Amino acid sequence: MADRPRFHLAFPVHSLEAAREFYGEWLGCPEGRSNSHWIDFDLHGHQIVAHLAESEGPEDHHNPVDGKSVPVPHFGLILEWADWEVLRDRLTGLGADFIIEPYVRFKDQPGEQATMFLRDPSGNALEFKAFRDEVMVFAKRFNDGSV
Repeated sequence: MADRPRFHLAFPVHSLEAAREFYGEWLGCPEGRSNSHWIDFDLHGHQIVAHLAESEGPEDHHNPVDGKSVPVPHFGLILEWADWEVLRDRLTGLGADFIIEPYVRFKDQPGEQATMFLRDPSGNALEFKAFRDEVMVFAKRFNDGSV
């Protein structure tokens, strides 16, 4: 077992082959078990499972964060800063169509973080981020002192 619990997420996809290309080739997630209806992927030690779905998922909602329209729901990873930069460069080089282009949010403030959002081929929104100061990941106060 890992040093800490592993996260598990199952999510709908319209095409297993498109999921295999996006998660396996674009994001570099090793593939685990699979059958004709689902594929397990290793997302930095966490198990995510792409399930073939016949119907559309729930409608997206958006919330404003730092002047950007953030899609809800979304999932992703908090990476080390250098690893985030490597992934940003890889996805940019592959021609990723970002929902929110890679940028640094809350620049020079507590909670400063690099972030980028994109969708997989089935429309699931993903966020990859990195905090300048990892202590801020679970900080209780925002930059303006509000809770």
